[in-house]
Amino acid sequence: MGTLEGIRVLDLSRILAGPWCGQILADLGAEVIKVERPRVGDDTRMWGPPWMKNDAGEETREGAYFQAANRNKHSITIDISKPEGQEIVRKLAKDSDVVIENYKAGSLKNYGLDYESLKEINPGLVYCSITGFGQDGPRAEEPGYDYIIQGIGGLMSVTGDKEPLKTSVAFADLNTGLYSAIAIQAAIINRFKTGQGQHIDMALLDVQVACLANIGMNYITSGEIPKRYGNQHANVVPYQVFKASDQDFIVACGNDKQYVVLCEAIGLSDLATDPRFVTNALRLKHRDEIVEILSQHFLTNTGKYWVETIQKVKVPVGVINNLEQTFAEPQVIARKMLVEMKHPMKEKLKVIASPMKFSRTPVQYRKAPPTLGEDTDVVLERYLGAEEISQLRTKGIVG
Repeated sequence: MGTLEGIRVLDLSRILAGPWCGQILADLGAEVIKVERPRVGDDTRMWGPPWMKNDAGEETREGAYFQAANRNKHSITIDISKPEGQEIVRKLAKDSDVVIENYKAGSLKNYGLDYESLKEINPGLVYCSITGFGQDGPRAEEPGYDYIIQGIGGLMSVTGDKEPLKTSVAFADLNTGLYSAIAIQAAIINRFKTGQGQHIDMALLDVQVACLANIGMNYITSGEIPKRYGNQHANVVPYQVFKASDQDFIVACGNDKQYVVLCEAIGLSDLATDPRFVTNALRLKHRDEIVEILSQHFLTNTGKYWVETIQKVKVPVGVINNLEQTFAEPQVIARKMLVEMKHPMKEKLKVIASPMKFSRTPVQYRKAPPTLGEDTDVVLERYLGAEEISQLRTKGIVG
């Protein structure tokens, strides 16, 4: 039994932010019905290679990108541009607790599938709209993609070393999906108290600005535009990547006490009492000097030696793994961060697990990322007869 068992979610979203939100809710036990376009589906179904290989070792047309954000969901195909398709979605929405959509602001009003229209038939509906820029403001009607939002929202100005860099994973998309899942659950709790649903307006740009966190507050407090620190920390020293004789590793020294034991452990006791470096504020002031001293010192031994030495005194430290090394990391294995799911084309499909660990209601991996329209008949039979479904399929309204 999941924490959200009994909650039904109608997922009209595609790409990443909306599907990521839906997958979180599905992992928590909600029934998530993903509505896709007949014959085409979610755009990310075609974002390959890499493609999943079936049990015979043959490449399928099931993309890894799609599978990253759509487990535990039911896939149905409906053409919502047609009146018959819109009517089916309304029937589903009437019977749902939550709708997630990430169409351009206001566009679903053309189909009678906007919040104002659907709340008339389901006043308790929690309706979450996810867009690049939100439902109002001068840029509301523009499409918004993660890469663009990372730039506009300031993240790329503080990421990288000399040149602006985006993050390798879609930072704004993933965090918007996470914030949306939090907002939806809060709205559900409120509905239990009031009986009323509500519209949640989520924007990638808003989330990106909110996630500037300490860097944003540094600017607001000081008025100084932050510069790029590369692999260094804006507020803490030493807190960065260093080179050993054979590989890179990270030291994350979070306070003055850790700094003292670090210096003692690595054989630089005098550095702990050097008046230039005795507090973090002074180390920030003399960042270049202390980083140079440590950098030269760490080149004298291997990464393994330094990591083991520093770990003994409980200062955060670690090597930089590639993904093969990450998934082979003993702690990752112990935490069961890879799980296997039975897929229609593959007996044991490996997927990355949810990070949420519950003592009473654990995440259950009930259903592999679905093939396109895999559950159309099963879901629609709740509302339509077999003959009606067949006629709609002939017209191309359902897949």
